Amino acid sequence: TNFNDSLINLLFSSINSPIKTRLPSLFSSIIHFSLLSYLNTHITFPLLTYLAGERTNFEATFMAEISYKRFAFFTLFTFVFFLGFVNGRLRHNNEFVNFRIEEQLKSLKNSSMADRSISNSTARRNLGYFSCGTGNPIDDCWRCDPNWQQNRKRLADCAIGFGRNAVGGRDGRYYVVTDPSDNDAVNPKPGTLRHAVIQEEPLWIVFKRDMVITLKQELIMNSFKTIDGRGYDIHIANGACITIQYITNVIIHGLNIHNCKPTGNAMVRSSPSHFGWRTVADGDGISIFGASHVWVDHNSLANCADGLVDAVMASTAITISNNYFTHHNEVMLLGHSDSYEGDKIMQVTIAYNHFGEGLIQRMPRCRHGYFHVVNNDYTHWEMYAIGGSANPTINSQGNRYLAPVNPFAKEVTKRVEGDTGGWKSWNWRSEGDLLLNGAFFTASGSGAGASYARASSLSAKPSSLVADLTSAAGALNCRRGRQC
Repeated sequence: TNFNDSLINLLFSSINSPIKTRLPSLFSSIIHFSLLSYLNTHITFPLLTYLAGERTNFEATFMAEISYKRFAFFTLFTFVFFLGFVNGRLRHNNEFVNFRIEEQLKSLKNSSMADRSISNSTARRNLGYFSCGTGNPIDDCWRCDPNWQQNRKRLADCAIGFGRNAVGGRDGRYYVVTDPSDNDAVNPKPGTLRHAVIQEEPLWIVFKRDMVITLKQELIMNSFKTIDGRGYDIHIANGACITIQYITNVIIHGLNIHNCKPTGNAMVRSSPSHFGWRTVADGDGISIFGASHVWVDHNSLANCADGLVDAVMASTAITISNNYFTHHNEVMLLGHSDSYEGDKIMQVTIAYNHFGEGLIQRMPRCRHGYFHVVNNDYTHWEMYAIGGSANPTINSQGNRYLAPVNPFAKEVTKRVEGDTGGWKSWNWRSEGDLLLNGAFFTASGSGAGASYARASSLSAKPSSLVADLTSAAGALNCRRGRQC
């Protein structure tokens, strides 16, 4: 038996490891069994009978010669058969890869196939599907770690774009929200979300369980805070929502924000030492007002009274990434008004988001500043996708734009300006975008390098990868002990 196993191991060790790794384990077992049976019958048994004296010298010599020839022939036959099988498997794999590449190329030319791809992306999201290493630099930075719950603050090192320096509450302690109530906006109860966000110290805010938090008044945050909803199903809904006003370093991650309503004409606390009168709020999902270093990542936002995410009044250094936007009219406003020139400093990155079903316009609508729209998936709009006024610089790279059926709504862009023809000097460009179902992007401007440099915040990936880059957009279904 040892002799036979040595021969078999010698045979298998002569095969290159890259080929061995492609050999199915069942086929490997069959070859091993066949070799063992053949060696026992035709080689080992004749030798043993000779050693036992049951054959004459002539017979033993003859049997040994036959056994040697049989072994040589069978070894050659096995190698030829085995290499032919592996070569066939490799050829089949190459043909399959080529077939998939051809299918992807066809999808770029066929909008019905694009629809199917979009449907598959949505199905993967619903199933919580994700494979590490898809090329999304934010997700690949932390999501492959099964111990993400013990390493939550690693997220703060994964930001990209203009908001990449937002550290949130990375340098502070954890604060666990245990109570979903919001009964007193002036004297919030310890353990509530409102009590957490108004503190002066840096805090990384997490949740004890699934919650639906209905805010009575705006949730006015303080600087250096992270709201981290990972691990539970956290909804901020059916009341006021989040205000980030005149502060810095905020991360909003993993929340479901929807059905936000106007509130106000009430006293609201903004820090342990200050509360004041708030006029009527617009009902934004997330309102960024005169703030900087803000990162809004992996949230699901829908159906609010005003915008889903609005940034105004010289807010800057903002990244809006990996979010899933649905069922809303005016999705995103970036810039306070045409007359407010303070917004000329604004720099916003919009990356890896999915603009989904039920959206109408403003994805985003920009004024004055510099806006990098990169690798987003636009699968629905009714009026237009990207709009602007007051000479904003818009750098659209590697996005996928799928136009609606309406023949009068195929244009991705919309300008709002008083002087007819003035928009032709605005720097708007489309670079590497995938335009489907008749979608078209009206570019303008001289393409000044300095202008686009201020509207460039990361390297765009090919638009053919957008489905993978955005397949997990929105609040994630993270569970302890598993990759998120």
